[in-house]
Amino acid sequence: MAYKLPDLPYDYTALEPHISKSTLEFHHDKHHAAYVNNFNKAVEGTELDSMSIEDVIKKIAGDSSKTGLFNNAAQAWNHTFYWNCMKPNGGGTPSGALADKINADFGSFDKFVEEFKNAGGTQFGSGWAWLVLDNGTLKVTKTPNADNPLTSGQVPLLTMDVWEHAYYLDYQNSRPGYMEKFINNLINWDFVAENFSKA
Repeated sequence: MAYKLPDLPYDYTALEPHISKSTLEFHHDKHHAAYVNNFNKAVEGTELDSMSIEDVIKKIAGDSSKTGLFNNAAQAWNHTFYWNCMKPNGGGTPSGALADKINADFGSFDKFVEEFKNAGGTQFGSGWAWLVLDNGTLKVTKTPNADNPLTSGQVPLLTMDVWEHAYYLDYQNSRPGYMEKFINNLINWDFVAENFSKA
């Protein structure tokens, strides 16, 4: 039951000028594809082959003998989730129940943005910034490398990739510049709201 590399949910040029066609081609077709291929090779013929990728991630998290497999599984999942967190003409502010919950749990949308930027900006090296639902409360968190909130019982609602390959072709070493564009111009709040309603 191989995990398939999903197509991007938009055209390679759809996120320009904020994220270039070149970045998406390298990031999706090379980086993401490699994680998917490595994961499929590693689980082929094992008991993990019949499990969903989410269940594999949860089952092997923390097992030092399976670090390589975990990294490829989690990165395959994280990237699929990340592509859906963006859309052309995204950004702005959410509405409805999600907006109310953000205001209730963070105090304001601006406070959420501040915490989200801080999580992305202070993640040393490679990793991810997340908006999660944790026991009924919205929280901002960050994870290093391939780690994700599934392993700690949190429900991921939104993620921002802060590995250099996510932004270096377009923003060089300016992670803050990339984060600004991601928040203001790319977030797919419909996808985030859908995750929230399902949680």
